[in-house]
Amino acid sequence: QVQLVESGGGLVQAGGSLRLSCAASGRTFSAYMVGWFRQAPGKEREFAASIAWSGGTTLYADSAKGRFTISRDNAKNTFYLQMNSLKPEDTAVYSCAAASFWSREPRHYRNWGQGTQVTVSS
Repeated sequence: QVQLVESGGGLVQAGGSLRLSCAASGRTFSAYMVGWFRQAPGKEREFAASIAWSGGTTLYADSAKGRFTISRDNAKNTFYLQMNSLKPEDTAVYSCAAASFWSREPRHYRNWGQGTQVTVSS
């Protein structure tokens, strides 16, 4: 029903910024929480940030705190990940997904997008 599509990835130098978008299509989006995850080559998918859809409460991975900001536009069924002060270790495929309850575990999320590549050069 609900499909999520990421966009906004690209190549950026260390210290630069990118803003990722996740757009939901189909039925009206009503997930409890939406989040961003990333997967670097040779590593498991890891949590980056999430936000409660209705209340706006946010949760960040330690690696993202102070650099990343997650936000959402309920009316547009879209949420974002503003990434500043990017580091080479941020290089990964970033995916968005939705969960029905408060969680930072990938296994609790559904409706995964196809991902958008973020590459940070040194």
